[in-house]
Amino acid sequence: MSAAAAPAPSVLSAGLWRLAWTRLSRDATALVSAAIVLLYLVLMAASAAGFIAGDWSREAGVSYAPPAFQGPDAVSPEPSAIADTGPAAAPEDLGIPDPLAGALAEIRKELAGGSAAEAKAATLPFGGDKWGRDVLKKAIKGTETSMVVGLVAAALAVFLGTLFGAMAGYRGGGTDDFFNWLYSVFTAVPYLLLVLAIAAVLNQKGVLTVILILGLTGWTGTFRLVRAEYLRHKAREYVLAADAIGASHFQRMYRHILPNVSHVVLVQLSLHVVLFIKSEVILSFLGFGVGVETVSWGSMLNEAQNELLLGKWWQLAAATAAMAVLVTAFSLFTDALRDALDPRLK
Repeated sequence: MSAAAAPAPSVLSAGLWRLAWTRLSRDATALVSAAIVLLYLVLMAASAAGFIAGDWSREAGVSYAPPAFQGPDAVSPEPSAIADTGPAAAPEDLGIPDPLAGALAEIRKELAGGSAAEAKAATLPFGGDKWGRDVLKKAIKGTETSMVVGLVAAALAVFLGTLFGAMAGYRGGGTDDFFNWLYSVFTAVPYLLLVLAIAAVLNQKGVLTVILILGLTGWTGTFRLVRAEYLRHKAREYVLAADAIGASHFQRMYRHILPNVSHVVLVQLSLHVVLFIKSEVILSFLGFGVGVETVSWGSMLNEAQNELLLGKWWQLAAATAAMAVLVTAFSLFTDALRDALDPRLK
């Protein structure tokens, strides 16, 4: 009599996150995009800590200092407002003492000493703005502002969208009707027009104001997707089994269902970061974003529109290049992440 065949060893199937990492690690475009995004995050952290671009507001060069690779322009030196504006012709000594002679001499002495101590460079690495501030440092500081707004506002919007979507999809009934009505109100007005209207009504500039405006109005897309996922998952066997063993509604919503829809939330977070970075640039460009004491890519573009008429292109190029590289890299990484987390792809 033949011996019974030994049972085949059980093989654990890879989970969603392991499969996603396997797909993502095989995508060269995703890895390069992730490296670029990581570099921007490092720049943001270094700028926030003051290691780089901490002195972005210092007038290090002459007005509209050209980039170093272009060389200094043939511009006549700017005369001092007081030192070169003395009397047109020295009056003859009539024996009458000048009561302002001592004060004027002291002012000329201070101006001469200050100009000698704070010599301004004729060129800067990537040029200077109207006040001689380094455009490269402004672009790095603008990276900090725009990324902080994008990341924090996206986290707030995705949190609200996930919370509202979970309550509407799981509870149903009157709760679902209320959140659907709220969703309809927010989506009845075009998003950009809604943001501009709220910013104009508030009439308060600042990073926190921009974050609140974007975060409190940008939750609708996440809400719609999370609500649909909760409607689909709440009737599945594992949720019914959790109900049978006595799990509360809160545990079923956030301990059992939420981990199974977390890939949707993560992709929405990445998409909203890109959306809110561009929204902050638009708001600051139109004058509704950050204040004059804060630099961002939008405020740089606002200044650059007048400089471009004078042939000073370097501030426009710096802000545009910094924004284009980040947005492109983040968009490519988000697309790759969405494909990697799609459970329908094997």
